[in-house]
Amino acid sequence: MADTESLRQIAHSRARLSTWLGIVLLFALFGVIVLAVIGPTPRGSDYEEIRAKKRVENLKTAHEDAEKALNTYAWIDKNKGIARIPIDRAMELTVAELAQQKPAPAGPIARPGPEAPAGALASPAGSPGAAPPGPSPSTQTPASPSPPAQQSPAPTSSPPAASPTPSPSKAP
Repeated sequence: MADTESLRQIAHSRARLSTWLGIVLLFALFGVIVLAVIGPTPRGSDYEEIRAKKRVENLKTAHEDAEKALNTYAWIDKNKGIARIPIDRAMELTVAELAQQKPAPAGPIARPGPEAPAGALASPAGSPGAAPPGPSPSTQTPASPSPPAQQSPAPTSSPPAASPTPSPSKAP
């Protein structure tokens, strides 16, 4: 039995050796494949210098195109009569155009209501002709779902009797 036992040990040691040899060969094959894939790609400073030069050339071309677009006359659409003018000239024309216009007041802070006479603005809030502060009647939405034709319009101006300032026709 000793002979069969020694044969088993030899076969077992060969199996371990072949397993380790297979693993090493697989790693070597993987390494060769990786080198075959990565190997042809250029490396070193020459490749990066070439790419950097191309980027600098592209940047110079873009700057030249932008300078040309900003500083020359050209047709945008000749049929419609649309032309491009240099930016300096466009700024001169804009400044001259704005200098000829008189300044306009700033937009209103609140929504404008209906126009009312000067006396109506000074009337007390409790007077019957004073309009409530808020949106104009034309933009107001009804609280109840009634049709708009049945809604009565709000007075747009106060009656002369509600004005606190004396009118010239009512002399004492």
